[in-house]
Amino acid sequence: MTVTQPVDKKSGKKTKFKKVRNLLLKVLGAIVSVIVLLVGIVYLTNVISSHSEAKKIMPYGQHVSVDGRNMNVFIQGDGPETIVLIPGFGAAAPALDFKLLIDELSQDYKVVAVEPFGYGLSDPTEKERTTENIVSEFHEALQGLNINRYILMGHSISGIYALDYVNKYADEVSAFVGLDSSVPSLSEQKIDSSETRMVKWFRNLGFARLQLKLSADPYEGLPYDEATKQQLNLLIRKNMYNTTQLNEAESMYSNFQRAEQQKQTFPRNLPVLFFVQANHPGSDQWVPEHVKQIKDSVRGEMVLLEANHYLYRSHSQEIADRVRAFISF
Repeated sequence: MTVTQPVDKKSGKKTKFKKVRNLLLKVLGAIVSVIVLLVGIVYLTNVISSHSEAKKIMPYGQHVSVDGRNMNVFIQGDGPETIVLIPGFGAAAPALDFKLLIDELSQDYKVVAVEPFGYGLSDPTEKERTTENIVSEFHEALQGLNINRYILMGHSISGIYALDYVNKYADEVSAFVGLDSSVPSLSEQKIDSSETRMVKWFRNLGFARLQLKLSADPYEGLPYDEATKQQLNLLIRKNMYNTTQLNEAESMYSNFQRAEQQKQTFPRNLPVLFFVQANHPGSDQWVPEHVKQIKDSVRGEMVLLEANHYLYRSHSQEIADRVRAFISF
């Protein structure tokens, strides 16, 4: 007589569950291993490339001692009047980025391009990027160069810094020229430190380099010479998302709010010339708000350009020509 052993259905289900679980764990382990390997490759590539590229960066301009650190300043031209250029947020190498405009303006003016801390070849700083600190540093740099009378020209966020600057040093600034400059009423969004911490990890692990590699070249099709383009790309990779610029990003919202709350305006007797993109992609109030800024000026003008935010790259000759006409008036 054959005795049939009863089938343990629960045991069979447990065995199948274990097999599925083990398979999933193996797949998950493989995925984690691939991710770790990828991160390791990106990190090591960034470390090796950064070390190699640092040797290829060519010095330009001169260092000025500001707050115990080195601030890089580039000067070109020897005209009777001086134009001081200050950049927008995140410009990797302002003196090189402004090159086309500097070449045009320096035919008639002494042009001084100031590279803030954390930009270009200037040192980084841990000092808070408040408007007050940034303006004080700009002024200290110019004082160190014995530049005491000048036309101030600023791009983007520098429009906010300029409002503070021209009121503090009204006896030094003879005119202001805005290059699609920011206005207090159209504030940038608030950025928390938790967001910038993630960006720091993104940069430190090397993914900022990968992001740049996958992004379009901002200088493609523009008449920069190849040597300048190469240096710009080297400095973009060096300075992108550095701690000084990330601190400025965190401070940006409060800097806008301060200017708005204090109702900062350009002095009525200060000549103001705006170059503004005619069709802002994010706000239909871009042009009207610039009009408001100069409505009470004894001499305020605005030039609308069919260009993007970096209009000085594509319209350098037109800007220089209009500046000459405005200043010589």
